[in-house]
Amino acid sequence: MKAIVYTKYGHPDVFQLKEVEKPTPRDNEVLVKVHAASVNDWDWGLLRGTPFMNRLFFGLLKPKNKILGGDIAGRVEAVGRNVKQFQPGDEVFGDLSGCGFGGFAEYVCARENALVLKPASMTFEEAAAVPQAAVLALQGLRDKGQIQPGQKVLINGAGGGAGTFAVQIAKSFGAVVTGVDSTRKLDIMRSIGADHVIDYTMEDFTESGQRYDWILDFAAHHSIFDYKRALSPKGMYVMVGGSTALMFQVLFLGPLISIATSKKMGILAHKPNKGLVYLKELFEAGKVKPVIDKRYPLSEVPEALRYFGEGHARGKVVITVEHNSKT
Repeated sequence: MKAIVYTKYGHPDVFQLKEVEKPTPRDNEVLVKVHAASVNDWDWGLLRGTPFMNRLFFGLLKPKNKILGGDIAGRVEAVGRNVKQFQPGDEVFGDLSGCGFGGFAEYVCARENALVLKPASMTFEEAAAVPQAAVLALQGLRDKGQIQPGQKVLINGAGGGAGTFAVQIAKSFGAVVTGVDSTRKLDIMRSIGADHVIDYTMEDFTESGQRYDWILDFAAHHSIFDYKRALSPKGMYVMVGGSTALMFQVLFLGPLISIATSKKMGILAHKPNKGLVYLKELFEAGKVKPVIDKRYPLSEVPEALRYFGEGHARGKVVITVEHNSKT
């Protein structure tokens, strides 16, 4: 089978399109014929070996996992003898970041619990866009508490892959949503339901005087004290992505701020696929729809990662995997 392989950390040009052995599922695994995958921060970070602490888990000097790609959608080709939920022919999608990645390939083996059935109304490309980004957004808005209808929610980085899901999910909870991102993403944020949009190149939301009940932060370029100032009394700040320096601020100073004030500050610990069935239901109800910016064929994964790494993606970057009659 064809796969995008890398054997050293670096920039997208370290990727190579190669013929590799088609995997065989273990007893609790499902072999999936991949029809689409999508690009996420995990892929960008593991490509470059950053942040450095990730190398302790994924390979200190060179990557342990030679094929990246966490989000996939495809058709079940074969199942291990202990698999109960799926059978050949089922259309599935899921996040493989907890079981070795491998989605940038024609076939991949995944644990049974990493997959769910794809809705018939959802294309493979749409399904591949969902797992990591939408699950992060859902967990960031739900796992630290429950947003109430009418609450003011600010999403920093609302025009990106996870951010576009967060806007729609927050709206489904009845929140009044403010999206923050760059100039070229303002229209996208409006089109998916943001009540207010802020161009961060023109305005600093932490200095506007507005206060928010919930801040979900995918960018995290301000100090913890800036975010504290932008929170309403009893407000919640949830960091999902951003600088390592701010992560340490939130880890060490966040609990102190929470004790000294009624404002809570924390970091989301991503749990792959938790909530994916709920997101599937939101899609089927018409409340959430993936925003896909660009599509690339498997052979152009390097270009897809390069575009993603520039930070300009409006929504998700998707990889399409074509199969000829022999594969």
